[in-house]
Amino acid sequence: MSQPAIEVRDVVKRYGEFVAVDHVSLAVPQGTIYGLLGPNGAGKSTTIRMLLRIMLPDEGTIRVLGNDVAAIDVDRIGYLPEERGLYKKMKVGDLLVFFAEIKGIARAEARRRAVAWLDRMGLLDRAAKPIEELSKGMQQKVQFIATLIHEPELLVLDEPFSGLDPVNANVLKDIILDFHRRGHTVVFSTHMMDQVEKLCEHICLIDKGRVVLSGTLAAVKKQYGHNGVSVRFNGDGAFLKSLPEVASFQDHGNELFLRLRDGADPARVLDAARGRVEILRFEVAEPSVHDIFIERVSEA
Repeated sequence: MSQPAIEVRDVVKRYGEFVAVDHVSLAVPQGTIYGLLGPNGAGKSTTIRMLLRIMLPDEGTIRVLGNDVAAIDVDRIGYLPEERGLYKKMKVGDLLVFFAEIKGIARAEARRRAVAWLDRMGLLDRAAKPIEELSKGMQQKVQFIATLIHEPELLVLDEPFSGLDPVNANVLKDIILDFHRRGHTVVFSTHMMDQVEKLCEHICLIDKGRVVLSGTLAAVKKQYGHNGVSVRFNGDGAFLKSLPEVASFQDHGNELFLRLRDGADPARVLDAARGRVEILRFEVAEPSVHDIFIERVSEA
């Protein structure tokens, strides 16, 4: 097996007495899309900043693209920070050429790439406009281009879909998939669980600075999907939550995901529901990443 694109071993980061990252270990396989998940303040952004040598761990080791984090070649990485930042007075085209050049791309090639990306993003007619004249969504697309214009081996995206409308979020999703298909490694942190479902092959959930679950998305779902049912209905289905067969539940209004106790028969839940609510759908189902996220964070 090839070495991981990222390997984090027993890493700790403290801010005074506060432990932001508490003995975290994870491995990101090369050429995969890896989701780093967790609630606000869980330690995701701190972990990402240590991967990029923005800060160094107090304990533990980090290797990125085969090198110790202290010796990584940052030009091999593209980083989109959660807190965006662009030079507001610069023209869009000039800014993109500048970011490409500082990553070692020759000016003529940088201009060619800038034009191609602006065209793909529907921003070619804004190339001569100052950044400050663009809408927030347009500025986010420009920053995304700046992150990947040098074709990095490793793309690290902190909340890439934040603030984007569904159309532009879909554009970014397609670009991430294109990078993945060309063999690049993508790590991203997001609160948009539907994007995790669509994109990620591996996930790691961090809460209170610790890893609470990690693995392939398929394996995690298999683990948490054991003996679960999804019930969509019309009527008052609150009684379903307290059935003796039910170990836990996720309430989505007129749809419930019920995780059943070991050995419980889903047919008994169906029998209990008949006659009390109008059943629109009843199926043995795996939980969504959203359901798993809520369950594990609530337990921690």
